[in-house]
Amino acid sequence: MSIARNTLVQSSLTLGSRILGFARDILLVAKLGAGPINDAWVTAQQFPNLFRRIFAEGAFASAFVPTYARTLEAEGPEAAQAVAQEAMRVLFAFTAALTILAQIFMPWVLLIIHGGQADDAVHYNLAVLLTRITMPYLTCMALAALLSGVLNSGQRFILSSGVPTLLNLCLIPAALVSNVPEIVSKAAAVAVLIAGVLQVALLWWGVTRQKVRLSLIGWPRITPSVKKVMALAVPGTIAASGTQINIIVSQSLASFEQAAKSWLYTADRLYQLPLGLVGVAVGVAILPRLSRAARSEDHASSQSTMDEGIGLAMALTLPAAAALLVAPVFLIEAFFVRGAFLQSDAEASGGALFHFAWGVPAFVLIKVLAPAFFAREDTKTPMQFALVSVAINTALGAGLFFWLNRQGELGFIGLAIATSVAAWVNALLLATTLAGRGWYRPGPVLVSRTLRALIASGLMAGSVWFMVHNFQWVRDNIVDSRALAAAIVILAGGLIYGVAALLTGAIRPRDITQALRR
Repeated sequence: MSIARNTLVQSSLTLGSRILGFARDILLVAKLGAGPINDAWVTAQQFPNLFRRIFAEGAFASAFVPTYARTLEAEGPEAAQAVAQEAMRVLFAFTAALTILAQIFMPWVLLIIHGGQADDAVHYNLAVLLTRITMPYLTCMALAALLSGVLNSGQRFILSSGVPTLLNLCLIPAALVSNVPEIVSKAAAVAVLIAGVLQVALLWWGVTRQKVRLSLIGWPRITPSVKKVMALAVPGTIAASGTQINIIVSQSLASFEQAAKSWLYTADRLYQLPLGLVGVAVGVAILPRLSRAARSEDHASSQSTMDEGIGLAMALTLPAAAALLVAPVFLIEAFFVRGAFLQSDAEASGGALFHFAWGVPAFVLIKVLAPAFFAREDTKTPMQFALVSVAINTALGAGLFFWLNRQGELGFIGLAIATSVAAWVNALLLATTLAGRGWYRPGPVLVSRTLRALIASGLMAGSVWFMVHNFQWVRDNIVDSRALAAAIVILAGGLIYGVAALLTGAIRPRDITQALRR
């Protein structure tokens, strides 16, 4: 299938999951508000969200898929099945041991990421309890990643893209069990664990249907194939997780400012949308093709694949970033201000969203550029760049956070600025290194299409700005509902961008027909 179609399949399923995710977050934010209980819940989510994004959203798969696919092609299904089973047993043993250690030492572990609230014993202990409940999700996501890699290697993307929906389907009922914030937070933590088990079960069924028989029964063995997978997986996982590590760093610093974790988390729910819908989907879709091109030393195919992937990613990401830039408070207010989450919370969160927004293209580019290294089994270079970005984010974020606090401003805004700066540094390092090694340079058609996408995004941004500043007219004359009126503005902006993109040539009619063609 084409990159556009693979991306469309994954993005469509991810969009369904994210819509349910918005419903989940609207319910949970309304019940928990922006305060110590929600901060504890956000802390408990940091581990499952980090590991979901590291493992389930392509980072581990980026290391596993090339090895598995090469074995499948060179030695056949039985040898590939043996590689998958050996890697799975080692991965399960390692993550299970890590989970057990985390359960024992959780009060001390949280001093790193929630230390700013350690003096509040009641809510700190709540964060410890919630994180202990959610921590086994790590093991579930590790298994889910490996199973997804097996499916993706066989060009089966639907199930691996659809299973994250189960997390939202479990969390929505949990948000409805009570109006007492502490009870809701505990129910939500249990729901995360249940969702992890269900995701693994569904993916296991999907792999079995592909006639790949795996078993966890048996001692883990460090075979040569497992050593190779892990040698790629460890630096590859760090490389693909730079953005997520930066989020953890930011959240750790934010624990020193009351409600800042809640505000950052709410902003995160919006700016992560294009990353999940576009960046991850395109990165996963191009990796198998890049791996084949690297094995056959087909530079032309590699070049065209990267051009197509980046062009598609930017055509879909730039308008999203533009909308977040011109209407950050409006979007958070429309979807999240209700119950215990107040207008003042939306304004604070919107300030962070604005600075995350100009980093969105970089977040997506990292996901699209890194597979060019992974396909050549070079996971160390992206890892080094990811660690550079973490260092920049930590130093700049801490400096801005405490400086803004001393100025009487909200310090957590500096964390959003640092995260975006670090992402751009990471993306530029990846791009310049690819060019320096002769592995990839953007072609003239890609440059032209990106400029056209910028023009179309500018036209859309101006239109959205005008509609936001005349928002009351929409509510008075079309629909008297803040959320529905905001949805109309968003849909109108999307339609305007679609027309502008077709007129400028940022998106071509054949791109649409390719995406729809089987």
